Amino acid sequence: MILVERSAHVAAPIEVVWDVVQRAEQLPAWLAGVRAAEVLSGEGFGRRQLVQAGRGSAHEAEVIAYQEPTLIGWRERAKGAGARAEARTEIYVQLTTDEEEGGTVVRLIVVRWPAGPVKAALLRLGLRRVGADLEDSLARLTDLAAVG
Repeated sequence: MILVERSAHVAAPIEVVWDVVQRAEQLPAWLAGVRAAEVLSGEGFGRRQLVQAGRGSAHEAEVIAYQEPTLIGWRERAKGAGARAEARTEIYVQLTTDEEEGGTVVRLIVVRWPAGPVKAALLRLGLRRVGADLEDSLARLTDLAAVG
């Protein structure tokens, strides 16, 4: 298992940030590496969505954590030729009200279970990039939430 997390302060109320992060169609606007996303079925916990990465890969995802307005998490599994069932990624977005400064603290967490030791080694080499993507995502989310 490989875990990467980043957090940032967003100068917007928790309800505004929640409205952005919990809608699948908003993912391309703020989550780095996402080209498109659509809901396949359901809503809230158990919702199924298709997430297309900028590299052309598609992942079917299921919402596995949902507590309005503080937590959403989903599990992605690769689809298509060559996809390995045991490889998966979980992404969590945790929101808390910032009592001191106002606004919202956003914590992004990515947990990856690579398909084998070679993939694990490659993922470890790319940890800096994953962290940079999370920081980019937080900056984009900050801008998007500020607009409302």
